[in-house]
Amino acid sequence: MTRQDRIFLSSPHMSENEQKYIKEAFDLNWIAPMGSNVDGLEQDIAEYNDVKDAAVVVSGTAAIHLALKLLAVGPEDIVFCSTLTFVASVNPILYQGAEPVLIDSEMDTWNMSPVALERAMAEAKDNGKLPKAVIIVNLYGQSAQMDELTEICSTYGVPIIEDAAESLGSTYKGKKSGTFGRFGIYSFNGNKIITTSGGGALVSHDEESLKRARFLATQARDQAIHYQHSQVGYNYRMSNIVAGIGRGQMEVLDERVQQRRAVFERYFEAFGDIPGVKFQPELEGTMSNRWLTALTIKPDAAGCSNQEIIDQLADENIEARPVWKPMHLQPLFKDVKYYPHGEDSVSDYLFKYGLCLPSGSNMTVQDQERVIAVISRILRK
Repeated sequence: MTRQDRIFLSSPHMSENEQKYIKEAFDLNWIAPMGSNVDGLEQDIAEYNDVKDAAVVVSGTAAIHLALKLLAVGPEDIVFCSTLTFVASVNPILYQGAEPVLIDSEMDTWNMSPVALERAMAEAKDNGKLPKAVIIVNLYGQSAQMDELTEICSTYGVPIIEDAAESLGSTYKGKKSGTFGRFGIYSFNGNKIITTSGGGALVSHDEESLKRARFLATQARDQAIHYQHSQVGYNYRMSNIVAGIGRGQMEVLDERVQQRRAVFERYFEAFGDIPGVKFQPELEGTMSNRWLTALTIKPDAAGCSNQEIIDQLADENIEARPVWKPMHLQPLFKDVKYYPHGEDSVSDYLFKYGLCLPSGSNMTVQDQERVIAVISRILRK
């Protein structure tokens, strides 16, 4: 018996549109950073998300780093950040020599808990040291409770960086994800809903700040015919070739969102009524891009654990993963202050029982039926 083709968690999905922009860059011999594709992609992202400006860079991590630089975060500052996320959300805080403080999730969105944030803000105010910024992460495509979170941050006068790396194309009460804070960031890594192979974007209504972001991202080169630098800069600008891939991908973004949501619906139809299985909620008034289909498995009710499902899928050459391991459980951040949602930590619970299923927009129905068949054998044995 031959081993079946591998099904990945979330693989790149190219259209035929990308080649047009890549060819144009080659025809013009405009391969290096800057060029019409870079300008065009920035315009496409800004228009799609109804923001005034966008700056494209080499990664979502670079975009967060630039946002922190623009907010003058430095040594002895503190920055609040969602704990249930990938490490790239938090590492830029360390790049700036600042101190991260980690905030728990809540169950309605799996994102930052307004209850925990309010408690952290109140304590910070009592201590005479409010955070310089709050990084709010939208997990797996689902927007956080932005009304409540923005109200808290506004009350305390603290700017928001909205980490929408996983939620491009999602909406919250009719407004695009990533546009609620002083700055928003997107990721175009190979596994995201659209990709440039590697890349990211910083968006804002603050055009002057994004002008400065571009300056910092191009090695902070001063205006001079010779190379002159008066401050530290970074090699963060996206190349014209990579931006060409992004322009083609932006043309199919809404289609990719619908394809991911269709994948979610098939999983939900298969497992939504099974005891012990609970999918990541979609908050009323929001639309998740369902970048990954995520759920929790309670072994006592479902008859198996998330790890058993991961192992069984792996045996069938199918990739699945646990939910992100919270940052407060990571060795790197073991001494960082953490504010749980309540007596129990929601993010610990989600990590213990959470599961991410293959969710690529290029999965065929037959691919998904393979996944569903394996899981069904375990859940219903």
